[in-house]
Amino acid sequence: MYVLVVHNRYASAQPSGENKVVDQEVELLRAAGHRVEVFERRSDDIASLSLLAKAALPLRVPWNPAVRTELAARLRTDRPDIVHVHNVFPLLSPAVLAACADAGVPAVATLHNYTQVCPPGTLQRDGRPCTECVGSTPLPAVRHGCYRNSRLATVPLAVSLSVNRRRWWSGVERFLCISGAQRDVLVRAGMPAERLAVKHNFVPDPDARREGEGEHLLFLGRLAETKGVRLLMAAWDEIAASGGVGVPLVIAGAGPLEDEVTAWAAGRGDVRHVGLYDTAECQKAIARSVAVVAPSTWLEAFGLVVVEAMAAGVPAVAAGHGAFVELVEDGVTGLLHRPGESASLASCIRRITAGPDRNREMGQAARRRYEQGFSPAVGLERLVEEYRTAIAGRSVQTRSGDTRASRGDGDST
Repeated sequence: MYVLVVHNRYASAQPSGENKVVDQEVELLRAAGHRVEVFERRSDDIASLSLLAKAALPLRVPWNPAVRTELAARLRTDRPDIVHVHNVFPLLSPAVLAACADAGVPAVATLHNYTQVCPPGTLQRDGRPCTECVGSTPLPAVRHGCYRNSRLATVPLAVSLSVNRRRWWSGVERFLCISGAQRDVLVRAGMPAERLAVKHNFVPDPDARREGEGEHLLFLGRLAETKGVRLLMAAWDEIAASGGVGVPLVIAGAGPLEDEVTAWAAGRGDVRHVGLYDTAECQKAIARSVAVVAPSTWLEAFGLVVVEAMAAGVPAVAAGHGAFVELVEDGVTGLLHRPGESASLASCIRRITAGPDRNREMGQAARRRYEQGFSPAVGLERLVEEYRTAIAGRSVQTRSGDTRASRGDGDST
């Protein structure tokens, strides 16, 4: 199979689970013998644009005609079997769907977040879950300045959502939701249920797995409000005030709260902020963990770090909402805390560190769960299955259209 992957890469200054997922899927498909090419733009390149180009960028977020022309020409020349769309913001735009239609190539799209129903894609406002725009217009997002706390910055996203809604729904053969929780939200918002399939992200089998009891608790991710960083700091302060849990907290990552985290951790023996880790360092840190902590305050569409922990035989403490509810079996592969409650998070951290034998059992159960649902073999099988379904669906539509045309029943406009 010949697959063309379309992706706007996020800035490299901060960790991106989405970039990682795209790279891993490309590698997985190629290793299985499929031909995979990439049509991409990089957000890193925005810094080198001229002032005029930067000023025009918001106008191209809803629609970039140059991308449509370039991609359509490539599709007509190369004739891939399928186009797999990931992120199109801010340099590609939904014009990629028009290019696929122009060339007659079927498209699937992985929905890594909630941008189909929420301009910033987070379903969150002021640190709390928010669904005000779901099933409605994106005007509330503009009014509240939900993207980067700016009404002006939110406008291009809101416009793109409004004007391209039907194009997405009609131009994509299969939407790949990364969790059942995400799919439920999108169906309630009115997206076509028959085109929404659940295909969890897979995680490569790590080189390192946990041996022994672990030596620290680990937060691994973007240092942002939505990831529950402040919630974790509050819970850890509560734990420290009562004597601690015998192991330190390691915080790995970068983001808007980095200065705050650095100041909070300074001079403490029970906390280490280690900055960004590369892939090998992440795997080693996970394998040395008593547990991985994922206290996100927003409704995570997946939860990559939780599955990475599963792969290493490490249990997780995660917020009991969003995709975490289907990833973590409470009391079996980890623990779920009440979302947004520092006391509940602190209690779960105490429990996960208090019984080494029970913790080890949870880690073993987590590894089995990984092997059954999130391994590369499972990921490849489900991905190729969705590609074939999309190709078959487009073939049926094409034959139906040809039949209508031959009978004179087609739309003449």
